[in-house]
Amino acid sequence: MHKDTIEKLFNNLKGEFDVYDPKEGHEHRFLNKLQTNETSSDIAFLKSGFNWRPFIAVAASIVICLTIFMTLPNTDETLDLASVSHELSETQDFFTTTIQTELKKLNNERSPLTESIINDALKQIELLENNYQQLKTDLTKSGNDQRVIYAMIANFQNRIDILNTVLEQIKDVKQLKTNNDEFKNTI
Repeated sequence: MHKDTIEKLFNNLKGEFDVYDPKEGHEHRFLNKLQTNETSSDIAFLKSGFNWRPFIAVAASIVICLTIFMTLPNTDETLDLASVSHELSETQDFFTTTIQTELKKLNNERSPLTESIINDALKQIELLENNYQQLKTDLTKSGNDQRVIYAMIANFQNRIDILNTVLEQIKDVKQLKTNNDEFKNTI
């Protein structure tokens, strides 16, 4: 079958082939042209003085590697509550906003009298934040395990509880100082 198609092809092209001999000196002219092209490219190479081809090859390899690296999905990405569901995303936003608000209140209460209480609270918040980062890694590894999600929510609640407790302690300390100052003034 394959042989038949080739034969049909040659039969169809019959009479269209160039079967005449080339003019005399054709081989000599052809070799001269080849030699002229070789010398002109050699002269151009010698004029440039520097061979850029290896550097271009290295640059092309780097571009290809970077393209592949950038298009591969990032598998080391850690998940958080927002990546699990829309409801948990809203929950995370609520907790984050509340914590930021409480931290601002805490920093507004900063004074020499409350400095140590605030610093202790911020250390506890930092520990809980580090714990939360570990929980994010655990969530990624566990594939959205409910226990990890509950631990993350509890972590947010613990941070808010610490901030509220510290704000109450600061209020009590200020009240106690005010009462002591009034007691000193009346005696």
